[in-house]
Amino acid sequence: MERLVVMRTTQMLDEDGKLSGVVATIKDITEEAAPEKRAIIAESALMREVLSFVRRVAASEATTILLEGENGTGKDLVAKTLHYQSLRQAEPFIAINCAAIPETLLESELFGYEKGAFTDARNQKRGIFELADKGTLFLDEIGEIPLMLQAKLLRVLEDQSFRRLGGLKDIKLDLRVVAATNKNLREAVKEGAFRQDLYFRLNVIQITIPALRERTDDILPLTNFFVEHYNRKFKRNIEGVSEGSVRLLLSHDWPGNVRELRNAIERAMILEESSHITPSSLPIAISRPDGSAAMAANLPSEIPNEGLSLEDNERSLLARALEKTNGNQTQAARLLRITRDTLRYKMKKFNLR
Repeated sequence: MERLVVMRTTQMLDEDGKLSGVVATIKDITEEAAPEKRAIIAESALMREVLSFVRRVAASEATTILLEGENGTGKDLVAKTLHYQSLRQAEPFIAINCAAIPETLLESELFGYEKGAFTDARNQKRGIFELADKGTLFLDEIGEIPLMLQAKLLRVLEDQSFRRLGGLKDIKLDLRVVAATNKNLREAVKEGAFRQDLYFRLNVIQITIPALRERTDDILPLTNFFVEHYNRKFKRNIEGVSEGSVRLLLSHDWPGNVRELRNAIERAMILEESSHITPSSLPIAISRPDGSAAMAANLPSEIPNEGLSLEDNERSLLARALEKTNGNQTQAARLLRITRDTLRYKMKKFNLR
């Protein structure tokens, strides 16, 4: 297999400042540069415009970039594109989800610490800022960073330097920071949940990633891309998508955006037994979009003056869901958009079998 590598050289100088040697480091970036890890499908005019701007920014010297967009729109993929189409592509790309790390650990993860900085600091540890030096740091869900850390992050962005916890000297950085959020940071600033000065610093270059429902021309190209990807991954030979499935995919509103589409195609590629993806292998939310409405058709359209029994109507919905799925609890739970555990609890509550 052909590998893609980059080589970086560092000159070694002696005490007199004369060249004494050269150290060469070679890094294999085959996996990092794989098309499925950085390809952005852009057939729609809206997404082509966004991608064109992304490429311009990637080639620039911009050190702070803010990505905004709903969950599942592909902000992480845009961040990778900003890195791998920049002059920093041979350097580290490090991503961190700010919401996934407890507040008590986030500071030490970002800044690192010196030996003895706190009780359990038995050895020096380099933080994420230091590990990403010369490259790109992707801070996902930036809106979840605590206010106290926001002030420290602002200093790093302003000065391109930081101190490890317990450290006494500043460490210089050469770093591009790409931050992403699904929140409205302007509103967070008004509410006092996000620092205004940090928002302005991050928002020097702002890129909004459109929702999939706003770029419907990309649905089928994305679908074909995922079919090819999962054909390779699962060693399948699915040829494409049936006409019925195409209609369903194009009519769905995709609240989960590209992530929802990818997961739907992955499911279909696992379950499909024919040569094309058929509606039966798609998630129920896509293949039977009116299922929930049909089940509720017999419910009162409005609450009568004399009132009604919530429990009786809930029991009726549960019973019809189980009847519709021939008692399959997993399918019934999916139809009602609740977890299987919740379904089983309610079955026990209403004495349903």
